[in-house]
Amino acid sequence: MANTKDQIDFESSLKKLESIVSKLENNDISLEDSVQSFEEGIRLVKDCQKQLNDAELKVKKLLEDGTVTDLKDK
Repeated sequence: MANTKDQIDFESSLKKLESIVSKLENNDISLEDSVQSFEEGIRLVKDCQKQLNDAELKVKKLLEDGTVTDLKDK
């Protein structure tokens, strides 16, 4: 399986998100740090969801007709 930029970005985002969750579960951070971490986590979740949706569209396209177009242009 080849590593594409999207896969690396997805994996990095997921690891960062896990780190943020652990940080938020720790009660030793300030409210301001909690809010900033939460905001970053929301951005990461949205980015991961977009990447998963793009991958799903590619898979559906492959199953339909065996071709994949660059969906980022759409």
